[in-house]
Amino acid sequence: MSRSVNVAIIGSGVVGSAFLGQLKNLKHSIHFNVIYLAKSSEEALFSKSYDPVDLSTYATAPTQTPLSLDELVKYLKESAKPSILVDNTSSVAIADFYPTFIKEGISIATPNKKAFSSDISVWNEIFKNAELPGSGLVYHEATVGAALPIIGPLKDLITTGDKVEKIEGIFSGTLSYIFNEFSTSEKSDVKFSDVVKVAKKLGYTEPDPRDDLNGLDVARKVTILARISGLEVKSPTSFPVDSLIPKQLEGIQSANEFLEKLPEYDSEIQKVKDEAFAEGKVLRFIGQVDVKDNKVSVGIGKYAFDHPFASLKGSDNVVSIKTQRYVNPLIIQGAGAGAEITAHGVLADTIKIAERIAN
Repeated sequence: MSRSVNVAIIGSGVVGSAFLGQLKNLKHSIHFNVIYLAKSSEEALFSKSYDPVDLSTYATAPTQTPLSLDELVKYLKESAKPSILVDNTSSVAIADFYPTFIKEGISIATPNKKAFSSDISVWNEIFKNAELPGSGLVYHEATVGAALPIIGPLKDLITTGDKVEKIEGIFSGTLSYIFNEFSTSEKSDVKFSDVVKVAKKLGYTEPDPRDDLNGLDVARKVTILARISGLEVKSPTSFPVDSLIPKQLEGIQSANEFLEKLPEYDSEIQKVKDEAFAEGKVLRFIGQVDVKDNKVSVGIGKYAFDHPFASLKGSDNVVSIKTQRYVNPLIIQGAGAGAEITAHGVLADTIKIAERIAN
């Protein structure tokens, strides 16, 4: 008889719909019963009898009002099978509820960075509860680098007794693309503002590019890696984060107005680019975790033309992990963004959990 688990999914947006498509086509010995699907904050599919949601018709199926998070915990606890919550949102409210789900024996797979990178009290409560008897499991590989194998291998190194010395990397697909186009090993007159506009047009940036340019997304990812490495980072705003938004434009209301005025400030970053080029270096937007010196930072770094970070293409991410064992750093590189890739990371975590808890 095949083993099975119950699955509750919150979110069917860009990543969520990709996840549902991959789950629908999954071939695995474990059966995944999707007994709850919250398409949005207003629409959900579920039944009191725990009948599985039909993933081939969920987009047009009649919906109900979603359960509150307290009600969802009760609903999953009363189901006959071990349960996994897949949170495909970036909701702070859901993230703050993770400790309760875990304490009640409900496992979590998610790309939601908020729970793992906001105030450290939430982080501490999540992993304290995860050690309780009968608690749920927590997998969040997709919170850093989409589906790149970063968190899993890093935890493996630490669990087996290795000591992290330094982590540095390019953690934003958006900023990777922007700097790969803007600062190259060949002389170029391309303007920073023009590259930002192209990135937005190609869909690499958030609808408001300032959500990428402020560096906070990178700061959240660096916070997660720093905490795994043993540093007590209070929040993603508790260490230096360089913003690429000119101070004079910080108060502007609309994204369009910001993009219109950004060319007025091209000369500032152009000067930094020219200085780097004269030194035989390129600019890259990086995050750093220096465990030895207990320092975490996010900002522009300069790298020689022959450095691995300098040869990056497109919107790839790259992470360098230096440990006592890996004196020559472990380099992990590849696509670090995109709905299908992120969804694959979340689904892989869901499968790993199921393989441990299914009955």
